[in-house]
Amino acid sequence: MEVIHSWSAPRSLSTSLMYSFSQRDDIEVLDEPLYANFLKISGFNRPYREQLLAEMESDGNKVVNDIIYGTGNKKYRFCKHISKQRVLGLPEDLLKKGKHFILIRNPLDILPSFDKVVPPSFFELGLLELVHIYNELSESGKPPPVIDAEELQKDPEATLRCLCDDLEIPFQPSMLSWEAGPKPIDGLWAPWWYNTVHKSTGFKEQKKYPKPFPFALYDLLEQSLPLYNILRRHVRKKSSLLSSPLPPPALPVPANEKLLAWVGDEIVTRENARVSVFDSVAQGGDSVWEGLRVYNKKIFKLEEHLDRMFDSAKALAFENVPTRNEIKEAIFKTLIRNGMFDNAHIRLSLTRGKKVTSGMSPALNLYGCTLIVLAEWKPPVYDNEHGIVLVTATTRRNSPNNLDSKIHHNNLLNNILAKVESNNAKADDAIMLDKDGFVSETNATNIFIVKKGRVLTPHADYCLPGITRATVMDLVVKEQFILEERRISLSEVHTADEVWTTGTMGELSPVVKVDGRTIGDGKVGPVTKKLQASFKKLTEESGVPIQDYLDN
Repeated sequence: MEVIHSWSAPRSLSTSLMYSFSQRDDIEVLDEPLYANFLKISGFNRPYREQLLAEMESDGNKVVNDIIYGTGNKKYRFCKHISKQRVLGLPEDLLKKGKHFILIRNPLDILPSFDKVVPPSFFELGLLELVHIYNELSESGKPPPVIDAEELQKDPEATLRCLCDDLEIPFQPSMLSWEAGPKPIDGLWAPWWYNTVHKSTGFKEQKKYPKPFPFALYDLLEQSLPLYNILRRHVRKKSSLLSSPLPPPALPVPANEKLLAWVGDEIVTRENARVSVFDSVAQGGDSVWEGLRVYNKKIFKLEEHLDRMFDSAKALAFENVPTRNEIKEAIFKTLIRNGMFDNAHIRLSLTRGKKVTSGMSPALNLYGCTLIVLAEWKPPVYDNEHGIVLVTATTRRNSPNNLDSKIHHNNLLNNILAKVESNNAKADDAIMLDKDGFVSETNATNIFIVKKGRVLTPHADYCLPGITRATVMDLVVKEQFILEERRISLSEVHTADEVWTTGTMGELSPVVKVDGRTIGDGKVGPVTKKLQASFKKLTEESGVPIQDYLDN
């Protein structure tokens, strides 16, 4: 006989699920066979403790070997387990044999109904042990299916069919309903716990608007929600008011699925890299940022980027800003923890910080700034060998009259609208013009053109004076080309001999077509190639070594 184990926390519809399986014609059911052993080992009190210990087998070895895995008359045996009842001293066969699945329920729904018999506590919930069970089964090569009680209530048939597929047993429609009232399979504790489920005849969808949460249990909710969310990530299908119907997307660089980021004052996993809903970046895009690149164990132009970040923070009147050394510490620690010493990109953000209540005023920011260090494996994002295609956006670049582009802020809607235009045109990026119709930059990069041996770039009046831009301007002079910083009209771009863009994300990216016009002969030009080579050499030779941090 094949044994199917259901593991859950209390108040998770586990009894309803037991009733569901009991309707099958090929299964027998055991209601919490480890309960007496749990009470004997733990010493916990229950109103029915003495009766339970007198009437139910309390020797864990006998329960596992003789009852759970004993002989039977049906093809399957279903064992309903509460996770905390898996105590030390039980035989290893309990998890090694049989088929296992995990039933979870949001602690927001569990806790309000928990203290009818037993006061809720972290131990009584048993969510930590539930995570342990999932991990042990996964490490043995048999990760258990995870189903959410919310799914059972929302779509019982689809959820049960999916579970049966995972357990490799046929689905039976009889699992969808049962008769109301007590059952012969109920444990003797049923009068204390099963009153509500005895009134049911199937999985009933929960009310659209639940009752208010009892905030006396708020601390317990904070402790238990992360454990629930760990398991919820393994649910095949998730119900949520705002859940996306789309499947999980493939990452551009699969190695970034598992990375560590710095948020606030700690390093966290990708899944937990979040800021507060009270943070200024969420409330109004009130943040500054820098893009940094790592080459051969060195951070290129680190000091220059930090200079600009501090200037931007000062221009926006940020207070309680971390020190330069504190930010460097966070950057180096994040890179080292990730083992990222080459071909990596860092998105460094500094928000005005968390507010005491939602609102626009910086006077509400009383917690200090929030620092975010997001390091990813990321090669240059453009095709720097064959070139890219640009279109001109109708969206104009911000004027200094409105928002000074010399502040490297996170409020990027102006640029995003231009990027939408380039996406719609199936181009790589969009050129943005200033209020007078002259070229400013692209939605993400600075721009250069070559005309009759002269290298031209727009004034940094409406565009960000990029650090890669400044680096390339120095290289232009070093390579003895003529450099002009002036207004550039769109027709000059269309008729240029060469065009390229500059930025930390893409380095020097040649442009081979703009608005349907081929630039030069449609190939990467000689000036571009020479400057690309000079830039590559510079990145190999300069930068702030990560090793210096390790040595110190």
